[in-house]
Amino acid sequence: MFDHIEELADGQLVLSRGEGVALIELNRPESFNALSVALLNGLIEALGRVDADDSIVAVVLTGRGKAFTVGVDLKELSGGNGLMSEGNMGPGSRVMTAFSQCRKPIVGAVNGFAVTGGFEIALACDFLYAAESAKFADTHARVGLIPGWGLSQKLPRLVGINRAREISFTGDYFSAAQGMEWGLVNKVCPDNELLSQALDTAHQIATCLPEALCEIKAMMNEGWESSLGDALEMEGDRSNRYNDAIDVSAMGERLAALKQRARG
Repeated sequence: MFDHIEELADGQLVLSRGEGVALIELNRPESFNALSVALLNGLIEALGRVDADDSIVAVVLTGRGKAFTVGVDLKELSGGNGLMSEGNMGPGSRVMTAFSQCRKPIVGAVNGFAVTGGFEIALACDFLYAAESAKFADTHARVGLIPGWGLSQKLPRLVGINRAREISFTGDYFSAAQGMEWGLVNKVCPDNELLSQALDTAHQIATCLPEALCEIKAMMNEGWESSLGDALEMEGDRSNRYNDAIDVSAMGERLAALKQRARG
């Protein structure tokens, strides 16, 4: 499946590529994939690489071990390493910029704990699959921090303001099944099938035309931050520009392939 596998951040992250799909694995299982400076830098580098790789159409992000990621490494943070310094938070932070500038769809495969900053990393993905044993929590207030990677704004838009308040004010854990019921998680998978199902979906995405995928993702992201009227105008403008530039002669072959696929 993967013909190119490499380790980044001194082995704290593994990037695998092949057949139109990239798999990014956070690889600090002994620390529940806590986000060290090195791991964050590796994640930023990996996202940049897959965005620049024309052979990659879709991405899966997951963690090794019992956690997706539990957020910022508090041991490093207490050592004053600058993890929470100015420039590392907000939509313009390096890690959130890496997510927002990645044109390829990112499937988050939440294999275990997704806590606080790790919850925010999950929310930065385009959609989520989760293992049956996965757990989510926002413990920012419990440890004396506040979100800086989008949780306080994205979570209410996904699950509703009152539910988001309860999640963040209590710091309680909730299950993958609850997350799916609330619209946060798209699919709950048996633990031993999570990665294969996420990769299957990524390979399905990879059969689409990359240019169209990138445009649709960009339109959805831009429109999500706008009023419906402004978003519809933006969609129309981008659609007109895109349609003027495409080769319509190739559509016949793609439509024929779709019909054949529908027939099974």
